[in-house]
Amino acid sequence: MSSQKSDEFYARLKTQLEDTASWPSTYLYKFIVPTEEDKILSIKNCFDIQGAVIESKKSKKGTYTSVSVTVRMENADAVIRKYKEVGAIEGVISL
Repeated sequence: MSSQKSDEFYARLKTQLEDTASWPSTYLYKFIVPTEEDKILSIKNCFDIQGAVIESKKSKKGTYTSVSVTVRMENADAVIRKYKEVGAIEGVISL
């Protein structure tokens, strides 16, 4: 994703988050990642904070793993910071 597209995407996301939630709020992140333990662990480490509930499930063939993280976030900016942090992990797709 180009930087400009990325900036536009996050600006839209921030507006949507601010319009649809009252902060602080519980937020559900969903990611798809190749089934490699180090990549899954990297996502878990990004959310190594009190109260994060992390669930993972392998695809039928075991090639990919979906990772769902439910965590209380302070504001829309904090949500976006986590998306960018996880997005730096190679091969991760944010849903």
